Amino acid sequence: MTNILIDETEPVVTSPASDHELWDRLRTGDHQALGELFDRHADAVHAFAFRRTASWSTAEDVVQSTFLNTWRRFQRNPPGPLTVPSALGWLLVVARNECRTLARTAARIRNLVDRLPAPEPATDHLADVDRRLDDERRMSAIRRAVDRLPRHERETLELVVWAGLTQTEAADALGVPVGTVKARLHRARRRFPDLVSSDFLQEPS
Repeated sequence: MTNILIDETEPVVTSPASDHELWDRLRTGDHQALGELFDRHADAVHAFAFRRTASWSTAEDVVQSTFLNTWRRFQRNPPGPLTVPSALGWLLVVARNECRTLARTAARIRNLVDRLPAPEPATDHLADVDRRLDDERRMSAIRRAVDRLPRHERETLELVVWAGLTQTEAADALGVPVGTVKARLHRARRRFPDLVSSDFLQEPS
Protein backbone atom coordinates (compact mmCIF):
# COMPACT_ATOMS: atom_id res chain seq x y z
CA MET A 1 0.00 0.00 0.00
CA THR A 2 1.32 3.44 -0.89
CA ASN A 3 1.79 5.89 1.95
CA ILE A 4 0.59 9.42 1.24
CA LEU A 5 2.73 12.09 2.87
CA ILE A 6 1.08 15.33 3.89
CA ASP A 7 3.15 18.47 4.24
CA GLU A 8 2.12 19.62 7.71
CA THR A 9 3.86 22.97 7.19
CA GLU A 10 1.36 24.01 4.53
CA PRO A 11 -1.60 25.88 6.08
CA VAL A 12 -5.05 24.37 5.66
CA VAL A 13 -7.41 26.86 4.06
CA THR A 14 -11.05 26.53 5.06
CA SER A 15 -13.98 28.40 3.61
CA PRO A 16 -15.92 30.66 5.97
CA ALA A 17 -19.20 29.25 7.19
CA SER A 18 -22.27 30.36 5.30
CA ASP A 19 -25.07 32.23 7.03
CA HIS A 20 -27.13 29.03 6.77
CA GLU A 21 -24.48 27.12 8.72
CA LEU A 22 -24.11 29.87 11.32
CA TRP A 23 -27.90 30.09 11.69
CA ASP A 24 -28.18 26.34 12.30
CA ARG A 25 -25.34 26.46 14.82
CA LEU A 26 -27.01 29.37 16.57
CA ARG A 27 -30.23 27.36 16.82
CA THR A 28 -28.27 24.75 18.79
CA GLY A 29 -26.94 27.38 21.22
CA ASP A 30 -23.51 27.99 19.69
CA HIS A 31 -22.59 31.51 20.87
CA GLN A 32 -19.53 31.55 18.60
CA ALA A 33 -21.88 31.46 15.62
CA LEU A 34 -23.44 34.70 16.85
CA GLY A 35 -19.96 36.22 17.05
CA GLU A 36 -19.29 35.27 13.45
CA LEU A 37 -22.62 36.76 12.36
CA PHE A 38 -21.70 39.90 14.29
CA ASP A 39 -18.35 40.18 12.50
CA ARG A 40 -20.08 39.69 9.16
CA HIS A 41 -23.11 41.97 9.55
CA ALA A 42 -22.48 44.46 12.39
CA ASP A 43 -21.33 47.21 10.02
CA ALA A 44 -24.45 46.87 7.89
CA VAL A 45 -26.68 46.92 10.98
CA HIS A 46 -24.84 50.01 12.23
CA ALA A 47 -25.28 51.84 8.92
CA PHE A 48 -28.96 50.91 8.87
CA ALA A 49 -29.43 52.11 12.45
CA PHE A 50 -27.66 55.41 11.77
CA ARG A 51 -29.99 56.11 8.87
CA ARG A 52 -32.94 55.30 11.10
CA THR A 53 -31.80 57.40 14.08
CA ALA A 54 -29.42 60.03 12.63
CA SER A 55 -27.20 59.43 15.68
CA TRP A 56 -23.86 57.61 15.70
CA SER A 57 -24.02 56.78 19.40
CA THR A 58 -27.60 55.56 19.20
CA ALA A 59 -26.69 53.42 16.20
CA GLU A 60 -23.95 51.77 18.26
CA ASP A 61 -26.49 51.02 20.99
CA VAL A 62 -28.83 49.53 18.39
CA VAL A 63 -26.11 47.18 17.13
CA GLN A 64 -25.40 45.90 20.63
CA SER A 65 -29.05 45.41 21.53
CA THR A 66 -29.80 43.81 18.15
CA PHE A 67 -27.29 41.01 18.64
CA LEU A 68 -28.01 40.65 22.35
CA ASN A 69 -31.73 40.25 21.73
CA THR A 70 -31.03 37.92 18.81
CA TRP A 71 -29.11 35.66 21.20
CA ARG A 72 -31.91 35.82 23.74
CA ARG A 73 -34.48 34.97 21.06
CA PHE A 74 -32.52 31.91 19.94
CA GLN A 75 -32.12 30.80 23.53
CA ARG A 76 -35.80 31.25 24.36
CA ASN A 77 -37.60 30.29 21.16
CA PRO A 78 -35.32 29.57 18.17
CA PRO A 79 -36.80 30.56 14.79
CA GLY A 80 -37.04 28.06 11.96
CA PRO A 81 -34.34 27.41 9.35
CA LEU A 82 -32.99 30.32 7.34
CA THR A 83 -34.81 30.41 3.98
CA VAL A 84 -32.62 32.99 2.18
CA PRO A 85 -28.83 33.11 1.66
CA SER A 86 -28.19 35.90 4.20
CA ALA A 87 -29.32 36.46 7.78
CA LEU A 88 -28.96 40.23 7.35
CA GLY A 89 -32.63 40.81 6.57
CA TRP A 90 -33.69 39.07 9.77
CA LEU A 91 -31.17 41.09 11.78
CA LEU A 92 -32.34 44.37 10.24
CA VAL A 93 -35.92 43.66 11.29
CA VAL A 94 -34.65 43.19 14.86
CA ALA A 95 -32.62 46.41 14.51
CA ARG A 96 -35.69 48.29 13.27
CA ASN A 97 -37.60 47.25 16.39
CA GLU A 98 -34.67 48.26 18.59
CA CYS A 99 -34.62 51.70 16.92
CA ARG A 100 -38.27 52.15 17.84
CA THR A 101 -37.67 51.08 21.43
CA LEU A 102 -34.70 53.42 21.83
CA ALA A 103 -36.64 56.28 20.23
CA ARG A 104 -39.39 55.90 22.83
CA THR A 105 -36.79 55.79 25.61
CA ALA A 106 -35.00 58.85 24.21
CA ALA A 107 -38.26 60.78 24.10
CA ARG A 108 -38.86 60.09 27.78
CA ILE A 109 -35.29 61.17 28.62
CA ARG A 110 -35.65 64.37 26.59
CA ASN A 111 -38.78 65.23 28.52
CA LEU A 112 -36.82 64.81 31.74
CA VAL A 113 -33.78 66.78 30.51
CA ASP A 114 -35.98 69.65 29.33
CA ARG A 115 -36.95 70.22 32.95
CA LEU A 116 -33.32 70.44 34.11
CA PRO A 117 -31.14 73.62 34.14
CA ALA A 118 -29.15 74.19 30.94
CA PRO A 119 -25.50 73.03 31.20
CA GLU A 120 -22.52 75.32 30.69
CA PRO A 121 -21.53 75.59 26.98
CA ALA A 122 -18.69 73.30 25.95
CA THR A 123 -15.43 74.98 24.89
CA ASP A 124 -13.64 72.02 23.29
CA HIS A 125 -14.71 71.69 19.64
CA LEU A 126 -12.75 68.92 17.95
CA ALA A 127 -12.88 68.52 14.18
CA ASP A 128 -14.08 64.93 14.48
CA VAL A 129 -16.98 65.99 16.69
CA ASP A 130 -17.96 68.67 14.17
CA ARG A 131 -17.87 66.15 11.35
CA ARG A 132 -20.06 63.69 13.25
CA LEU A 133 -22.54 66.41 14.12
CA ASP A 134 -22.67 67.52 10.50
CA ASP A 135 -23.33 63.92 9.42
CA GLU A 136 -26.10 63.67 11.99
CA ARG A 137 -27.70 66.95 10.84
CA ARG A 138 -27.71 65.79 7.23
CA MET A 139 -29.05 62.39 8.18
CA SER A 140 -31.76 64.01 10.28
CA ALA A 141 -32.95 65.92 7.22
CA ILE A 142 -33.05 62.76 5.14
CA ARG A 143 -34.73 60.90 7.99
CA ARG A 144 -37.47 63.52 8.22
CA ALA A 145 -38.11 63.14 4.50
CA VAL A 146 -38.25 59.36 4.65
CA ASP A 147 -40.58 59.50 7.64
CA ARG A 148 -43.14 61.23 5.45
CA LEU A 149 -43.49 58.08 3.35
CA PRO A 150 -46.16 55.54 4.31
CA ARG A 151 -44.72 53.10 6.85
CA HIS A 152 -44.75 50.04 4.57
CA GLU A 153 -42.97 51.96 1.78
CA ARG A 154 -40.48 53.43 4.24
CA GLU A 155 -39.53 50.05 5.71
CA THR A 156 -39.12 48.52 2.25
CA LEU A 157 -36.94 51.41 1.05
CA GLU A 158 -34.76 51.14 4.16
CA LEU A 159 -34.10 47.44 3.62
CA VAL A 160 -33.48 47.50 -0.15
CA VAL A 161 -32.07 50.96 -0.90
CA TRP A 162 -30.24 51.71 2.35
CA ALA A 163 -29.31 48.26 3.64
CA GLY A 164 -28.70 46.72 0.21
CA LEU A 165 -30.89 43.64 0.57
CA THR A 166 -32.17 41.99 -2.57
CA GLN A 167 -35.88 42.27 -3.21
CA THR A 168 -36.23 38.58 -2.35
CA GLU A 169 -34.40 39.02 0.96
CA ALA A 170 -36.49 42.08 1.83
CA ALA A 171 -39.69 40.20 1.01
CA ASP A 172 -38.60 37.37 3.29
CA ALA A 173 -37.71 39.78 6.11
CA LEU A 174 -41.01 41.64 5.81
CA GLY A 175 -43.13 38.54 5.24
CA VAL A 176 -44.64 39.76 1.95
CA PRO A 177 -44.46 38.60 -1.70
CA VAL A 178 -41.64 39.89 -3.91
CA GLY A 179 -44.20 41.62 -6.13
CA THR A 180 -45.35 43.67 -3.13
CA VAL A 181 -41.77 44.78 -2.47
CA LYS A 182 -41.36 45.85 -6.11
CA ALA A 183 -44.59 47.86 -6.01
CA ARG A 184 -43.64 49.58 -2.76
CA LEU A 185 -40.19 50.48 -4.09
CA HIS A 186 -41.69 51.92 -7.27
CA ARG A 187 -44.00 54.19 -5.28
CA ALA A 188 -41.34 55.17 -2.74
CA ARG A 189 -38.72 56.02 -5.36
CA ARG A 190 -41.25 58.08 -7.29
CA ARG A 191 -42.02 60.18 -4.22
CA PHE A 192 -38.72 60.21 -2.38
CA PRO A 193 -36.63 62.67 -4.50
CA ASP A 194 -39.23 65.39 -4.01
CA LEU A 195 -39.41 64.69 -0.29
CA VAL A 196 -35.64 64.96 0.12
CA SER A 197 -35.28 68.15 -1.94
CA SER A 198 -38.10 69.91 -0.11
CA ASP A 199 -36.85 68.81 3.31
CA PHE A 200 -33.25 69.90 2.72
CA LEU A 201 -34.52 73.40 2.09
CA GLN A 202 -35.77 73.59 5.66
CA GLU A 203 -33.58 74.09 8.71
CA PRO A 204 -34.40 71.88 11.70
CA SER A 205 -36.65 73.69 14.16
